[in-house]
Amino acid sequence: MVKTWMTKHPRLHLHFTPTSSSWLNLVERWLGELTRKRIRRGVFRSVPDLIAAIEAFIRLNNENPKPFVWTKKVDEVLDKVSHCKAVMETLHNSTEP
Repeated sequence: MVKTWMTKHPRLHLHFTPTSSSWLNLVERWLGELTRKRIRRGVFRSVPDLIAAIEAFIRLNNENPKPFVWTKKVDEVLDKVSHCKAVMETLHNSTEP
């Protein structure tokens, strides 16, 4: 059904998105930076103190923002995907009912 629909819509092109490259992973990465650089290093006596620390971190981060850059090469990602598929197939095929 998908192939038929794609054939009828030749202007649409699908692109492979490597494992772990969704925008959500970038959000998770940024929250990790917040945790490591500010939350774990701080002592907060109240929720408002914690909120103020987070807001200060955001303000400082926005003054000198740096983009997150993917560091894995395509071949590394594909090798990992192949390995995971092989492990999953082995696990699936080795289970007995």
